[in-house]
Amino acid sequence: MSSSGRHLRTILVTGAAGPAGRTLGAQLARRADPARWRVVGVDLAPDDTPGFDVIEAVPAAADPAYDRATLELLARHRPDLVVPTVSDELPRLAVLVRAAGLGESVVLSRPGPTAVAADKLLTMWALDRERVSVPRHAPADTHASAADALVWAGGPVVVKPRVARGGRGVHVVEDARDPVWADVDGSWIVQVFAPGVEYSPQVYRSPATGRCTVVVLLKTGRKEGRVGNATGVARLPDGEAADVAALAARTAEALDLVGPLDMDVRRLDDGTPVVLEVNARFGAVSAGAPELLDAVLDRWPG
Repeated sequence: MSSSGRHLRTILVTGAAGPAGRTLGAQLARRADPARWRVVGVDLAPDDTPGFDVIEAVPAAADPAYDRATLELLARHRPDLVVPTVSDELPRLAVLVRAAGLGESVVLSRPGPTAVAADKLLTMWALDRERVSVPRHAPADTHASAADALVWAGGPVVVKPRVARGGRGVHVVEDARDPVWADVDGSWIVQVFAPGVEYSPQVYRSPATGRCTVVVLLKTGRKEGRVGNATGVARLPDGEAADVAALAARTAEALDLVGPLDMDVRRLDDGTPVVLEVNARFGAVSAGAPELLDAVLDRWPG
């Protein structure tokens, strides 16, 4: 109980010390009423992060100890709201929270759609099947060499791990002698490089109505130059880049994802927007679209 006698509700945020978690912590510090909410963070490497009352340690999602530690943590805190921000853990957490009897509290899609979105190649296949615009793509090991991939694409390609956080491991290949190809195998995806403007649509899809709220953010800088995580974004006025907003909403519907979503979209040479990847969670630039957190705090799961 709080000092006023009202029940103090608990928000639990995973990946609290990472880029998405830090951004969310700062938003919660401004948005969540400390007289009503207690904000607990968990992270592989706990750090003093603004916006959290406490941050606890948890093993990496790939560690066999992750499942038991997470279930114990959920049992200890019994959170009213669980907000994950780490892509690696999403498919497992989607199951674990339900196993703990907290299914309605987790801000996450069902396990099946979550698992598809966690794999960049599965995402491309699923969207392509639903006629959602994506760049040409293939498992990277279908090409014996970088030269073969460049011929297939008719120009530069992007290679990246099928399962990875955000922009980690993303690399543009435009030279047949690029040494990165020595590390490429079936756990990677290859896509035709989309050279146009890049966006990071922020989406909230209601689990009750299926209605989407979309805010289109323009990437004004990227960590690796032409690719990688955004180092800066600018919010576009409503109605600008309407084709990108429509594509983002169609993507959420096609994958049957709900809650907050973070996407990467770029334009091809002819201006057509294509989806590069989808994160079924809050992203590192979610502060540019505060509507997403408002919807979670005010209306989840409605």
